Formats: sequence, C-alpha cells, structure tokens
Amino acid sequence: CLIYPFLMRGGKPMPLLACTMAIMFCTFNGYLQSRYLSHWAVYADDWVADPRFLIGFGLWLTGMLINIHSDHILRNLRKPGDTGYKIPRGGLFEYVTAANYFGEIMEWCGYALASWSVQGAAFAFFTFCFLSGRAKEHHQWYLRKFEEYPKFRKILIPFLF
Repeated sequence: CLIYPFLMRGGKPMPLLACTMAIMFCTFNGYLQSRYLSHWAVYADDWVADPRFLIGFGLWLTGMLINIHSDHILRNLRKPGDTGYKIPRGGLFEYVTAANYFGEIMEWCGYALASWSVQGAAFAFFTFCFLSGRAKEHHQWYLRKFEEYPKFRKILIPFLF
C-alpha cells in the first residue's frame, strides 16, 4: 500500500472514496497487527531460530519480491503514449494471470506463519479470499479480450489454480 502508488505513472484517477477506504483499511489492519505484536504476543527468546519463523520469513520475503517484480512488469506494460491493453509477460506471469496477487498472498501467509498469530492467519485467509475472486475476474477478462492469451496460464497459483 505504500510502495505501489508512488511508483505509478499516468493512468486513470482513483476515486476518492476508494482511496479513503483503502487508507482506513490499511490503518485499521496495521493497528490490529501491531497492537497484537506489541502488547499481547509472547515469543521465546529463540523464536527467530524457530522453523515457523524462518519458513514464514522466507515466504514473506519471496512473496514481497514476487509482488514488487510483478508490479514492475504491470507498470511497464504501456510505453509513454500507449493507451491499449497488453498481456503481461515475464516472471510468474508466464504461469499465472495474477502474479502480483500471488506474491501478496504469499507475503501474508509468511507473515501469519512467522507471527504464529490468529490475527495474521485471519488476514492471510481474507486476503486469499478477496484476491482469488479478483484474480478469477482478471483471468476471465484476459481470455475474453485477447484471443492469443495463453490458455495454459492458471489464475493465481502456478500449476494448480
């Protein structure tokens, strides 16, 4: 929510209501996550060596890199002056329609595992529910819009869905 908007160039304006709701949601979610971690979470001194933390951190980092790379591909689909739609190519877009959503879901699943918290798991679950629906809509749109859209591409999870 902090990186992507500052890297955008041109495009359509975002409605004020959607922007306000996104800011409110991110603020509320950030408050819930940080409140839990700063006031109620109790971790052993060696928690950072625990496999749940290490695997979670690895998932989070991998997801963040996928998300940033995928957003970079999407931002650079159009050259200056272009107005048409293009098919994303490269990175995980070779396997799925919504590589950026896959990265974000992976980030939150990693966070949930590393924090070992109900709050983190709930957010990962709801992120998956919300973004999988959007990914399916995007996939169907691409199939309708482009005859040459790769038929083997999955919607969200490489090789599965």
